[in-house]
Amino acid sequence: MTDLSRTQDGSAGDADYGVIGSTYSDFRRPDPRIATIVRAALGDARTVLNIGAGAGSYEPVDLEVTAVEPSASMRAQRPPHLVPAIDAVAESLPFPDATFDAAMTTFSVHQWSDLSAGLAEVRRVTRGPVAILTCDPDLLDRFWLAEYAPDVIETERRRYPAVARLASALGGTVTVDPVPISLDCTDGFNEAYYGRPEALLDAGARAACSAWSFVDPERARDYVVRLRKAIDSGEWDRRYGALRNQAAFEGSLVLVRSLP
Repeated sequence: MTDLSRTQDGSAGDADYGVIGSTYSDFRRPDPRIATIVRAALGDARTVLNIGAGAGSYEPVDLEVTAVEPSASMRAQRPPHLVPAIDAVAESLPFPDATFDAAMTTFSVHQWSDLSAGLAEVRRVTRGPVAILTCDPDLLDRFWLAEYAPDVIETERRRYPAVARLASALGGTVTVDPVPISLDCTDGFNEAYYGRPEALLDAGARAACSAWSFVDPERARDYVVRLRKAIDSGEWDRRYGALRNQAAFEGSLVLVRSLP
């Protein structure tokens, strides 16, 4: 077993969701198009483990799901129609070998304290496919926020593990597919606002993207002022206005799928 330190609310990653997760579900609502991609990656599984399950985004309601989530504040935000989440971490899963047909994790692997241990545990308890929805750090510069809030993007680049590292740790047959982000995406991660820059002026929207919590508060305020000025002056639209009518954006979002 791995001895892991936790924040006050139980979060085991580098972000304290007791602080930043209080309104997470207000802004991070699962997008149905992304949900379809995640569900397809699980194949014909009947039992599924969701690691770092949070408030339950992308959990398939037609399957038997076991959810694991170390943050008390995130467990409390799970809606009543989903099963309660177990208080546990990826690095020490309380299940026998080969318990589940499939496993999934969405926007979570960058929070794990020991990625290699976590992925080994996920593979240990899973008979079939493991599906990971994450961001490829090598593709983050595709998003205009790199110009207006560079420390936010650099924070994400440091935190998100390289796709090659995920593939190597999981082993088996691995595929990596880009996940298009729709203009009206309901899951408010940073790139979801590629054509709606005004949304990132909302403090709640930024709080739901944990990378902002790692940026010095004064610098983060400067970034917001810079973005607001660019929008108000028309600068943003002169440079990126075409994105307001672009149906989908292919940024850093990817689906990594491993078959044993």
